[in-house]
Amino acid sequence: MGAHDDAAAEIERLLSEAAELLEGGDPSGALELTRRGARLARRGVSTEAAGELALLEGIALTDLGEPEEALPRLDAALSALPGDVDAMLERGLALYELCRFEEARAQLLEVTRREPREPWAHHTLGLIAERRGDPKEAARHLARARALAPDEFAEPAPLPAEEFDGVVEDALASLPDKVRSYLSNVAIAVEPLPAEEDLRAADPPLSPSILGVFRGAPLGQKASMDPWSHFPSSIVLYQRNLERFARDREELVEQIGVTLLHEVGHFLGLDEEELRRLGLD
Repeated sequence: MGAHDDAAAEIERLLSEAAELLEGGDPSGALELTRRGARLARRGVSTEAAGELALLEGIALTDLGEPEEALPRLDAALSALPGDVDAMLERGLALYELCRFEEARAQLLEVTRREPREPWAHHTLGLIAERRGDPKEAARHLARARALAPDEFAEPAPLPAEEFDGVVEDALASLPDKVRSYLSNVAIAVEPLPAEEDLRAADPPLSPSILGVFRGAPLGQKASMDPWSHFPSSIVLYQRNLERFARDREELVEQIGVTLLHEVGHFLGLDEEELRRLGLD
């Protein structure tokens, strides 16, 4: 077996292991393997193998919350694998995460034309339709996604607005007195979904699926360069995203409390890594 064959065999192994890691919820490990494969691919491998490496790298980056970095890799995957439905799906999901909603819609509609039973395409098209103010189309796509993948897309656990507000008030009341004293001038609000201008206030944009956000500068950092620093301090929870995240009322109530604590952490100046260490990611 020559060096070229050795490289091809190693790339096939890396592709298989990276796919397993993605399936098992380890995108960081998968990303490392795909990039190792990409270095090997410089020795010359099939176009198909290069496309599969780019696809898995793009998926890993999207899973890690880096859709902006993922998009060029997914474009490369589609260039190598024209018409590949998986690559088209992942590209549509990355565009959605980047708030490029009309481009995402066009890509995902093409996915459903080629593969009508792709649940993630239907789910995301439903979310986009909801944002476009088309509840009938949103309901159709979301119901289709639930029918195709009930374990992935459970029926939301909605609460009446008054009851949802009451759960938020209970979560706020459960915070330590000292923390609540810091929040005396911070508005706590509930909105159905994050507005596009709010998502695009950050660079890159925030995910449309965020459960909440802290607007303003962290405590004691009024000179912050953060894009939210010009807003009056407030914490906003997004009801529909929270309801879709939870599988039942108990989980919804728990997640409201976790999300509130997460955003309070941002107000107190904690970054995402510190919040992860505290179990508030």
